[in-house]
Amino acid sequence: MSGAGLLAGVCGALLVAGLLLAAHALTAPDTPAQPQRRRPRPASSVDPPAVRRQRMLSGAAAVAAAVVWLVSGWPVGGVLVGLAVVGVPWLLAQFAAGNAAVERLEGLQEWVRRTSDVLAAGGGLEQTLIRSARTAPEPIQTEVATLAARLQARWPTARALLSFADDLDDAAGDLVVGALLLGAELRGPGLARVLTELAGSLSEEVTMRRKVEADRAKPRANARWLLLITVAAAGLAALNGDYLAPYGTGLGQLVLAAICGLIVGCLLWMRRLTVAVPSTRFLVDRDGGRRTELALEEVPVR
Repeated sequence: MSGAGLLAGVCGALLVAGLLLAAHALTAPDTPAQPQRRRPRPASSVDPPAVRRQRMLSGAAAVAAAVVWLVSGWPVGGVLVGLAVVGVPWLLAQFAAGNAAVERLEGLQEWVRRTSDVLAAGGGLEQTLIRSARTAPEPIQTEVATLAARLQARWPTARALLSFADDLDDAAGDLVVGALLLGAELRGPGLARVLTELAGSLSEEVTMRRKVEADRAKPRANARWLLLITVAAAGLAALNGDYLAPYGTGLGQLVLAAICGLIVGCLLWMRRLTVAVPSTRFLVDRDGGRRTELALEEVPVR
């Protein structure tokens, strides 16, 4: 490839990167900015297999990009192959996302109902929360066990509950923690009734979310098949030298970059259509790390 062709190829590679970033920015969910506490992730929550898998994919992508670039002389082709090695598994995982969030919500609803039953029988709040770790549903077992450990370590109840809300990192979890905070502050007999009503509301939300996930199942399957067909078509086209010959020039590299950028933008747009936007939390850090009393006043208690 001549010097002018190589320069055009490099420009094409930069164009691909720019198009990918622009597509991601355009398809990112519009969520309102909200201050959140930056908490160090505990070492126990790190998934070593996932980290190793990501490192292996990154290494394989770099090697594949370098090999394709050197063999074909196409900088854009090398960049695209490297991005495909990392991006295709990620997109497949996104399109195959199941009911993990719904299962966590259902586990929270079950835990709230059990807690309300024990409190209605006359159990103390702290002791009930500690004992609930033994029978906590699997989706939130780690978070409940951490809450129980903090209470056993003599953490203040309010501080332990607020940390529990951060561990759950969900708007429904904030509602539950808000009710528990008010119960810990007032120490009245109405906490069990409030939790029972809250469990009923969570049960209705679980039913609604399951219907939504069922509606999203078909678009996710279509997006998954579209991605696989696109990759297969690109692989077959790569075997046809005559078909790809026009893309070997400098202008051809720019056209190839533009076409692939549009395809990636379409796939990211389809991903956005199949991903639910999380609800905004209200029990978050404000004013440089201090929680305001307004957060508790927003808890709907009937």
